[in-house]
Amino acid sequence: MDLPYFLGCPQWQHPAWNTRLPAGPAPLERYSQVLNCVEGNTTFYATPSQAQCVQWRRQVSDDFRFLLKFPRSISHDYLLTPPQKLVTEFLEIVSPLNDVLGPFLLQLPAAFGPQQLSNLWRFMDDLPDPLSCAVEVRHAAFFQKGDAERALNRGLRERECARVCLDSRGLFAAEAESPSIADAQRKKPKVPVHLLPVNAPPVIRYIGHPELERNREYLAPWVARVANWIEQGVRPYVFIHMPDNGDALNLVTLWTELLHARLPQAPVMTFNEKQPQLGLF
Repeated sequence: MDLPYFLGCPQWQHPAWNTRLPAGPAPLERYSQVLNCVEGNTTFYATPSQAQCVQWRRQVSDDFRFLLKFPRSISHDYLLTPPQKLVTEFLEIVSPLNDVLGPFLLQLPAAFGPQQLSNLWRFMDDLPDPLSCAVEVRHAAFFQKGDAERALNRGLRERECARVCLDSRGLFAAEAESPSIADAQRKKPKVPVHLLPVNAPPVIRYIGHPELERNREYLAPWVARVANWIEQGVRPYVFIHMPDNGDALNLVTLWTELLHARLPQAPVMTFNEKQPQLGLF
């Protein structure tokens, strides 16, 4: 049975996952047997070769989705006003993945504020069809329900683009008792959970509490919302993070158990050393 939504992690390999994913010749191929999308964090930090993209495409099914991030130079250094050559070259490099691309993840820095919104609209409007973006903002003005946030939301609705919803409540409810928690709290923004209804598949990035069971309270509202979306024929993207992503597969299992209890057609996903539960493709 196919998964009725897209579920993934911020990466497709981690040393802690080696004995928990199905056997296979490459990490992405193993990952894609049980999860059907991934955040493309790798392209934020370094642009792959086109040959690498060809290999990635060969390792996933037609139903898999990559949500690639634009390179940091484009989104952060140039604040979306890069030389057109940078964008054109990046899109050409990743073009072997075009048929399995979800929206690009356009993750913007806290320095990208209301004064730069015109940059965002020009950048998005210049993307060749059918490419699209899901936009994640971090400037405080976009979370204050004032003119700046209304302008952002209006522009996204006009372009039928999702506003990425980052839910870091679980992460920031934890005491920074380990280097991984402290590092995650330093890197991830502590922003309100603002979800924009729009005519595009929703994109949720959930960053969990390091104590697995503590996540139930934070995941409960998402269970209801994701189940409702699926029942309405919407196929959202749900990405599961942990402060130490070696623990992310445990949170994936908890999430799928909670959703399955509300929506039986959404299967439970378990991971172990001998026989991972498959059947999503």
